[in-house]
Amino acid sequence: MQSLTRRMALKLFALGTTFFGFKKTTALTAAESESAAPVIGRWKKTNDRVWLGEEFWANPMEDWRIIDGAAECLSTGGSRNIQLLTHQLTNPKASFTMSVHVSQVEVKQQDGGVGFRIGVKSDINEYRSNCFAKSGIKAGVVNGKLILGNKEQKLKQPVDLKNCVLTVIGKPEGEKYSLTLMVSGSESDKPLDTISHTFPPQAVLGNVAVVSNFDPRFKRMIGARYRFSDWSVSGDAFTVSPEHEFGPILWSMYSLSDSRSKDGFVMKISALTGPLGEKDNKDIELQIEQDGKWKSLGTAPLDTDAWTATFRIANWNEKEKTPFKLIYKEQHSDGSESIAERTGIIRANPTGRPLKLGALTCQKDYGFPYEPVANNLLKVDPDLLYFSGDQLYEDHGGFGLIRDPAEPAILNYLRKYYMHGMAFGEAMRDRPTICIPDDHDVFQGNIWGEGGKKMVEGTTSSNGGYREPARMVNVVHKTCAGHHPDYYDPTPCLQNISVYYGDMVYGDVGFAILGDRQFKSGPEHVETGSGRADHVTDPNFDTSKLDKPGLELLGDRQEKFLEHWCDDWRGHTIKVLFSQTVFAGVATHHGGYDGYLKADLDCGSWPQTARNRAVRIIRKGMPLHINGDQHLTTLSQYGADEQRDSCWSFCTPAISAGYPRWWRPDEVGMEHENRPKHGLPNTGEYIDGFGNKVYVYAVGNPEPASKKNRYDLAHQKGSGFGLVLIDPKEKTYTLHSYRFLVDATDGKASNEFPGWPVTIHQKENGGETKLIS
Repeated sequence: MQSLTRRMALKLFALGTTFFGFKKTTALTAAESESAAPVIGRWKKTNDRVWLGEEFWANPMEDWRIIDGAAECLSTGGSRNIQLLTHQLTNPKASFTMSVHVSQVEVKQQDGGVGFRIGVKSDINEYRSNCFAKSGIKAGVVNGKLILGNKEQKLKQPVDLKNCVLTVIGKPEGEKYSLTLMVSGSESDKPLDTISHTFPPQAVLGNVAVVSNFDPRFKRMIGARYRFSDWSVSGDAFTVSPEHEFGPILWSMYSLSDSRSKDGFVMKISALTGPLGEKDNKDIELQIEQDGKWKSLGTAPLDTDAWTATFRIANWNEKEKTPFKLIYKEQHSDGSESIAERTGIIRANPTGRPLKLGALTCQKDYGFPYEPVANNLLKVDPDLLYFSGDQLYEDHGGFGLIRDPAEPAILNYLRKYYMHGMAFGEAMRDRPTICIPDDHDVFQGNIWGEGGKKMVEGTTSSNGGYREPARMVNVVHKTCAGHHPDYYDPTPCLQNISVYYGDMVYGDVGFAILGDRQFKSGPEHVETGSGRADHVTDPNFDTSKLDKPGLELLGDRQEKFLEHWCDDWRGHTIKVLFSQTVFAGVATHHGGYDGYLKADLDCGSWPQTARNRAVRIIRKGMPLHINGDQHLTTLSQYGADEQRDSCWSFCTPAISAGYPRWWRPDEVGMEHENRPKHGLPNTGEYIDGFGNKVYVYAVGNPEPASKKNRYDLAHQKGSGFGLVLIDPKEKTYTLHSYRFLVDATDGKASNEFPGWPVTIHQKENGGETKLIS
């Protein structure tokens, strides 16, 4: 039954403005009353599964299931909640009503209550960011009491929490906003008890949510857990936004590459869904528009760990843009079916003109959903997107980290990763995307993959190998890179962990894609003389001692790939290298403004012999190296045998910088030569903390963090994004490093970090010329 019945709606509306605040005071017709309180979602006819539906964001997803037609919380922990994505309270001059049927499943030590949160909002009151806010007015039943904000009263009579309905009515009342909470039996229209309270109008604005256990301090084995069904909302106080739905196809990513084989151009596209159920359809269909008609290219099965379906279409017509749609047919428990589509454009290969690349890295969720960056991407309209890792961090979205076993760890990862799609799904819709994982994507502070070795013991920052189950790591690789062009050598490494290195030819440009941590040696092979195996804090420490024989950076497999790639010029005339981090130590201070480190083994400057071997290999191909990871945008040029004898490196700003780093060599007395003509501090030719040669042309040091607004804070911490124009005809790269809180299209010089924009010529990457001096 619907929780707000027609008869109850008629009675409530008959009370008029004194109770509801609606302008209409006459009784509603049956049709009007039913439409006044529509049930949100389709839980009653949804098959049992994890994902609750496109209208909802579950906190956290792994603690919720649809079971027998209701959304059931599996955890007795605190503040488990379901946020409504499609309805926000925006108009305090209008009224609303909301109800839900609740059923208590079990109680552990203490009942933490059940009900609603009203007016859930972040500092920016944006519906996605609101999903993770800890604010809102509590309205529910806790320990035999009705609670409404800071007001509470003992229930007048016992309420069967295994089968009851909670209803909230809101209306303006003078300069205040009145809320009334009612509790009733599920089979009765008569309220068993009510409580009313007034609030500042602004307090009710924002998201609404249902909650199992209000107190966030409740641990997993303390509280109660509840089921919810028939959640209905109505009223002009709500803004209804169907475009806020997220799913069932959450987002998609595609690549287009010249295979230089009988397969011609190959288009690969992945559709991502939420975790579905045993009885759900597990196929996605791909259609394209040709000559005004839609043509099916078949179906692809969903991987039931990663929940991705990937298509590979050979001999793609790269000369024309092609509309596509991905189709999911959701089968319901009552035999009915709903059809959902995700549309987009496969762009024509951008040949004969400069290619525009958007380069991004590192998403710390305090800045979610990163609107200034996401909106700027749509404005500058890149031909290709590149995410160089850390699409998430371990604390993303709150509610803790699950490391093992594999199945819950995967759900924990997916929930965090889905925030990446919520933020950048629109940008990824209509352009190719390269997305590689880094350390935090696999729940490690640093990753020293050692060819897939299992981490035996120690911390996730300072020990070699993978901490997470191989099955979870493979899900990370598939969700990030499963749509990439075919890998160079897909043979798995140790533990059967997948690899993703390979190349792409697009827009007359050849791209190499590396996993520069997957084969890297761990720091436990050396002794840094500090409390942390990966940090050198003593400025007098001889780091040449850390360069032991046999230590790896890229590993033999990827070095052989790079040698092949540097010699292979088929289909392109200019190259770009993608990897996670910089092959130099271009940071002197870490974590805090005065947190000096002589050397950080996590960067690509160690091990030194392996680093210099890589720098010599790539010199032949003359690529621009684009990377991230450091939360510090830099433009530098590598040296192996002498200064500036290899390629340039562009480390892009973090989308939302967390752990801060600075490059302040002038303050710590590092010697330099040949400072660029612009005269900016901390630039010139240096010997980094590992003894490697590096020429630093520009750096975007952050300010010490002090701002409270998330976007102001991200801007202050040096966040932003990179934009690179690659001109195959002129053999140039023009690099832009944009700050976070700017309009990248208005032409202001202050939009970019000091020293940018810069134009680099291809041959500089081979060390033959030095056009910038």
